[in-house]
Amino acid sequence: MTNIVDAAWHDILTTYGAPSRPEESPLLETFAKLVRVACAEPLLRQLSPWTGMWELHFSRCTEMDYTWDISCVGTLKGGRYYVEGPHRSSPRIAETYSAQDAVAMVIERLPPRCGPAFIGNAGELAAFEKARHSR
Repeated sequence: MTNIVDAAWHDILTTYGAPSRPEESPLLETFAKLVRVACAEPLLRQLSPWTGMWELHFSRCTEMDYTWDISCVGTLKGGRYYVEGPHRSSPRIAETYSAQDAVAMVIERLPPRCGPAFIGNAGELAAFEKARHSR
């Protein structure tokens, strides 16, 4: 694991991993649980995490533009989670009340030989993989 990936996980855990206070968004506690569960999974912990719109995304590279080949997990009202992707246009895979189940669904769908995260962006990763496969 790289220091960049460790730092990204640390930032997300620090920002979202703590229990919420009553005055905060009702989605925050659900999201905090998701972040803690995902961080505890070694296969996901080696990927670069990023967040947006109460979703936790995983990338095979550390810089924007990120890869879009890994499913993401989002939060819903009532302590539920959804898994979708890997692309924004992909249909929703499932909904569950369990952060563990949602994370397991992401792990089941990881691309082969996924991780550790490549230091760079998606274009640089694609060029690296193309050069590696042409040898």
